[in-house]
Amino acid sequence: MKNVSISEFRANLLKYLKIVQHGEQLNVTSKGTPLATLTPPISQHDTSRAKLKKLAKTAIIHDVLSPIGGSWEAMK
Repeated sequence: MKNVSISEFRANLLKYLKIVQHGEQLNVTSKGTPLATLTPPISQHDTSRAKLKKLAKTAIIHDVLSPIGGSWEAMK
């Protein structure tokens, strides 16, 4: 993780935002004290895909078209 002073960050904002966009984390400091940590954005597509894969492992698949044994009003 890279540290950068607030004045340097302000002066070169676009440069540092591009660095973060490419996957590196960045600490912004003032007199050596951390003010903020910038991290690259999280892909919601990848996060959603991972959640669906995890859910699929616990899913139980049954026949949803056949009746379950009882008479239904719609079948009369």
